[in-house]
Amino acid sequence: MIPYSTQLIEEDDIAAVVEILQSSHLTQGSKVQEFEEAIAHYVGAKYCVTFNSATSALLGAYAVSGISENDEIITTPISFVATSNMAIALGAKPIFCDIKMDGNIDETLIEALITPHTKAIVPVDFAGKPVAIKAIKEIVNKHDLVVIDDASHALGSGINHKKIGSHADMTIFSFHAIKPITTGEGGAVVTDNEEYANALRLFRSHGIVKKQLWNSDMVSLGHNFRMTEFAAALGLSQLHKLDRFISTRDAIANYYDERFKNHKLFSTIYIDEQEQSARHLYPLLLNPQLHCVKEEIFTELQEKGLGVQVHYKPIYQNSFYKQRYGEQRLNTAETFYKSEISIPCHQKMTLDDAKSVADIVLEVIKQYAYRGCTF
Repeated sequence: MIPYSTQLIEEDDIAAVVEILQSSHLTQGSKVQEFEEAIAHYVGAKYCVTFNSATSALLGAYAVSGISENDEIITTPISFVATSNMAIALGAKPIFCDIKMDGNIDETLIEALITPHTKAIVPVDFAGKPVAIKAIKEIVNKHDLVVIDDASHALGSGINHKKIGSHADMTIFSFHAIKPITTGEGGAVVTDNEEYANALRLFRSHGIVKKQLWNSDMVSLGHNFRMTEFAAALGLSQLHKLDRFISTRDAIANYYDERFKNHKLFSTIYIDEQEQSARHLYPLLLNPQLHCVKEEIFTELQEKGLGVQVHYKPIYQNSFYKQRYGEQRLNTAETFYKSEISIPCHQKMTLDDAKSVADIVLEVIKQYAYRGCTF
């Protein structure tokens, strides 16, 4: 089975982790800081604060930006639930904005959703494709809001070669196993705001500051969301390879683009020349006449050895959200969900693998050309 995405762990990654395991500090040593400095330098931000997951990083970013009970964030329904869940955890309400057919939030619809309760705009760079951050920042500046970019898919992505992580007030990255680089589990917030960075460091470590000798003081409420030293060692080793990993993903994606160009039954997501994508996912978008047979297509692709996946069911369709906020429906998000299937695209693959994947996709889709939906 070729998975839609996976990690690539090499001997030097293993050696970096073993070195820490044989050292005196498994936590709270110097490797985390070294990894943070390397991430900040890579994306062009002043500060990076690592966490034990992107989920806790999101919670930290929301908390230090002042989001609390009765506040609202405007975000996308096409994301993993953590994006909105962490706002709810602080008593805030997610307001879902519809998307475009590239999976990213539709920036033209954001302003109409702003209310006196709105505190932040939280876009997601779907599959690694950058959101229209310039337009979003104009809205944020006009209404004195905060923009927190959930770039969990997008470490290494950029606009005009300016990396994601240097645009928003705070940007979240994920180092989960299937992301562009991995620390196993892990995440980070990058920012140019020193106050945010200092508050994030407190938030991830019980709100405790060290004073003299054994004396410390808890100055704010926090959690134990620290990254371990061996996770940071793995991340630092992986970071040195990120551009190579993305280059491999990009070559596979470009091959798919050529093989699938102008197909009559599905389309792909266009990456503009000014955009650079980490290619975390390679989505296919089935035409409406295949929506009713999507489950059959999905199952057959898996049976033929492709570890395909769907990203994502709109968050508001989950039972928790229905019970809490009632039924919701956003037209483009619904269409996108009915259309999307992610096919394998990752740094362990070769172009021969990509050819096999494309052959299987085209063979399977062809069988459904005359079995489409009736409208």
